Amino acid sequence: MENDISRKNWILIWVLGMAGQLCWNVENSWFSTFVYNKVAPDPAIVSWMVGVSAVVTTFCTFLIGTWSDRIGKRKPFVCIGYIFWGVFTIVFGLGEFLPKSPLMLVATFVVLADAVMSFFGSFGYDAGFSIWTTDISNEHNRGRLGGAIAVMPVFATIFGTVVSGYIVDRLDYMPFFAMMGGMVIIFGFVALIAMKDAPDLKPRRDEPTYLKQLLKVFNWKTVQQNRELFWVFIVMVVYFIGFNVYFSYITIYFVNYLGYSYTIAGALQGGALVVASFMTVPTGRLIDRGYLSRVILYALIANTVGLIGVAFAGSNIVVLCIGMFLAGCGYILTLQTLTAWIKNLYPEDQRGQFEGIKQVFFVAIPMVVGPIIAAPVINNWGVEKVVNGVAGMVPSPSLFLVSAAVTALTILPLIAANRLHKQRIAEKAQQA
Repeated sequence: MENDISRKNWILIWVLGMAGQLCWNVENSWFSTFVYNKVAPDPAIVSWMVGVSAVVTTFCTFLIGTWSDRIGKRKPFVCIGYIFWGVFTIVFGLGEFLPKSPLMLVATFVVLADAVMSFFGSFGYDAGFSIWTTDISNEHNRGRLGGAIAVMPVFATIFGTVVSGYIVDRLDYMPFFAMMGGMVIIFGFVALIAMKDAPDLKPRRDEPTYLKQLLKVFNWKTVQQNRELFWVFIVMVVYFIGFNVYFSYITIYFVNYLGYSYTIAGALQGGALVVASFMTVPTGRLIDRGYLSRVILYALIANTVGLIGVAFAGSNIVVLCIGMFLAGCGYILTLQTLTAWIKNLYPEDQRGQFEGIKQVFFVAIPMVVGPIIAAPVINNWGVEKVVNGVAGMVPSPSLFLVSAAVTALTILPLIAANRLHKQRIAEKAQQA
């Protein structure tokens, strides 16, 4: 395989990747804010919504990823997934018009609507697009690919906070969800016209039935054969638990605790991330040269210090921006490095399955455990406020301190992953 990804594929990576990340950003940043302002300021609803969607996302990626391995196609999953992803993004906003009494009715609706939306998002993005990017790349260009994939959430967050905040301030939630859902539907049709599967992609029917192939990965021998990969997964799960302690609540913190508008809250997050995104270019070169654990170590330090800075900044805008910049650097560089590291270690004949396994560590566990940690922190150390006529608890700076503590624990599995990485490189050098 040539080292270069074709220009057409780079365009599709950016177009489809950004469309997907924008839709994920709507869910991650705005669904919880929508619940607080249109349903009830109850962190339990957010925890259920985030947790259920995480489990659904993982379940879908594993099932559909195995299916795509077995038939040797990614494109149909991208097209179908994106189109229905957009449809159910719009459907979610209808929760605003349901009666708020009993609260259980509308709470159940938003949880289920988010779950269905997440199912199709995973169907198109995780089980389709993400595996496709692995198919068309190799270890010589995955540092750059990882950099692109890492900055896409940043650009999506910038749009999803600055522009989306402006739209929500001016037009409210339903028009915003309709616009974003419509955009993803359009790009589903773009994929149908322009996307092609990797030429060397072939059906992988290693087992006589789909079920046997699905269960093949649940084998201790598989873990032993991929020890470095599973240690990198553990690095991922610890880091993203810390990330998910605060991420779903950060806009709520800026708006409902510090008193900023959605537009200002978006500018605070987006501005810091714009600057942080420039770090991906030199980092991509370091990753391609094999300095994986070193990059993550520096990123963890920046991330932890940044979250502590946000916690102690209060309304000091300068300290707040510095803290957001450092936390943003930590997030971007960690995601960039983990993306390249994991893609380099995927077994060639089980990429779809292992993308599903990755979602267990990247999405399911962090998005269940993170909010579970956050909810009691908010309820015990948050601030009681009335939001849209309903009394509830909003997050306080303590949430960021807890997140910083969990994030710092990522260093422990990183030590083991780095040892196995060095061992693999040494063995490869001896064989050369």
